[in-house]
Amino acid sequence: MAKRLDQILVIDIESTCWDGGFPPKGQSNDIIEIGLCPLEVSTGRRLEKRSILVRPERSTVGPFCTQLTTLTQEQVAGGVAFKDACKLLEDEYLSQARLWASFGDYDRKQFDKQCRETGVRYPFGPSHLNIKSLFSVGRALPSEVGLPQAMALCGLKLEGTHHRGHDDAWNIAAVLWETLRKLRG
Repeated sequence: MAKRLDQILVIDIESTCWDGGFPPKGQSNDIIEIGLCPLEVSTGRRLEKRSILVRPERSTVGPFCTQLTTLTQEQVAGGVAFKDACKLLEDEYLSQARLWASFGDYDRKQFDKQCRETGVRYPFGPSHLNIKSLFSVGRALPSEVGLPQAMALCGLKLEGTHHRGHDDAWNIAAVLWETLRKLRG
């Protein structure tokens, strides 16, 4: 399958999380939201801001996670199954054929881990773009910076709620476009 470079699928996920970082006994991190913003490569237009809520199958959303993401157990309980969310990415966004990107490696690693652990087909092709690394190297920064800092360095204002997948994907796509614009000179 030829790679399609018309769009870059900017993805930001939110997963079940706990104070201290480790899941309670018997639970595993589950993706609970897939935020998506396709970026048109030729123009830099952000084509859509979408939130796909995913029903957790191996964990529950607790108070810490709700405080961080604003998502509640009730909200995500009405989401789609993880396997259906992955199929939706493939069918509606041609995720197997397009370059996908995220801010850092967490999203890629979590998708890979959850797909392996649940037997779900990985919804993306082999190419992943780590925007956090690209941005930092492109600006000759001594270390990687977080999304709010990257946006400030680009002169952009954070739109929406930080740690909501669709808002973060939208903002990350803006940082990616600023980075690509600089590369094009």
